Amino acid sequence: MPVVAVAIAVVVAIIVLIVLFKMVWRVAEPNEALIISGLGARSKPIDGVESLGFKIITGKGTSVLPGFQTSRRLRLDSRAANLEVHCVTQQGIPVKVRGVVIYKVGDDFVSIANAARRFLEQQKSMDGAIHELFTGHLRSIIGNLTVEDLILNRERLTSETRGSAADEMSKLGLVVDSLQIQEIDDETGYITNLGRPHAAKIAAGARIAEAERDQEATAREQEALRENAAVIRDTEIKKAEYEGQVQQAAQQARQEVILKETRNAELEAERTEKRLESEIRKPADARAYEQVKLAEAEREERISYAQAAATEVQLKAQREAEATRILGEARADAIRRKGLAEAEAIKARGDALAQNTDAVIAQQLAEKWPEIVQAGAGVFGNVDNMVVLNGAEGIEDMLAKALTLGGTGLGVARQLLAGMNGQNGQNTVNGNGPVPPVPPVPAPSAPDES
Repeated sequence: MPVVAVAIAVVVAIIVLIVLFKMVWRVAEPNEALIISGLGARSKPIDGVESLGFKIITGKGTSVLPGFQTSRRLRLDSRAANLEVHCVTQQGIPVKVRGVVIYKVGDDFVSIANAARRFLEQQKSMDGAIHELFTGHLRSIIGNLTVEDLILNRERLTSETRGSAADEMSKLGLVVDSLQIQEIDDETGYITNLGRPHAAKIAAGARIAEAERDQEATAREQEALRENAAVIRDTEIKKAEYEGQVQQAAQQARQEVILKETRNAELEAERTEKRLESEIRKPADARAYEQVKLAEAEREERISYAQAAATEVQLKAQREAEATRILGEARADAIRRKGLAEAEAIKARGDALAQNTDAVIAQQLAEKWPEIVQAGAGVFGNVDNMVVLNGAEGIEDMLAKALTLGGTGLGVARQLLAGMNGQNGQNTVNGNGPVPPVPPVPAPSAPDES
């Protein structure tokens, strides 16, 4: 905390010092002088002039004690004052002269001190003082000059005016940078009449010169007309010669044109003949040649087509014959194989029947057993009411009796087979009973050639 307080105090002190410095220190601008008066404001003696009662500062700064000293600014830049003077010349002719004076406060300390004593608080009144000062000097100087002097020698008027006002300007602390006489007027027309003889002389000289120039111009024009006539004559002659040359050239050009047209006609005829030859005769020959070649190509195409058709018919016939032959052979072989298979089957059945007749018969009965049972059950189809006395046992006995019909059927089948073998005259007795003969294998039929 003490460090912060010290820092704040230092900052405040610096700010106070800056404010005090701003309040005390004054700086003179390049175009002004500081006039400081008050306690201790004394300047050193300058150029034999005793110390002034105030202090002059230019181009730098100085300190001013508030309440004890006062500083004021005196401007050193240029000022302009317009002059307008009504006066009478040495010849008694009233004139009005207008001009402008450009002045300023002198740069030396004496001039600044003189101007400060007279205009420090009244700087705007300098223009009025300068106007009155130069107006009086212009009146006195113009009264000793003629109008001709005013017009022809204005530099004399300005130099005399500046010289006569130099002492008063020095006392005022002012210097003249420039004095210009802008305009001189007179109410009597003296200046205008003063220029008339010269104007008349100039006008007469101008008319004489104009007449002489007109005469010279007339002579020059006539000479120019003669020269123009000669030129026109020569031009007409040359024009006639040129026209003759042009006509001759035109005639030669027409002859050349006729020759060129004749040559062009011949070339056109040759070109037409060549065009006809290239566009009509050669295309016609080409079309005729094309027709002949097309006819030949068409004939060759028809011959080739006929040959191809005949070859195709022949090949088709050969293919059909070969297919018929192969089909016949396949059918004959199939029939032969079928006969052999049937014969082998019959032979196998005969062998089986000879070896085990009961088994073959049983197999045949088993194959027909549903039909046999259906035929046995047909007996019960006409029965309306059937009474079974022993209940379930009675039903079992009835079914058993029906099934015993199978054994009876086996004996009947054997008798039938024995009867069939007796009819064929081939009674082969085996341990199991008669064996039916093997039927002959039919011969294969010839294949259909269709």
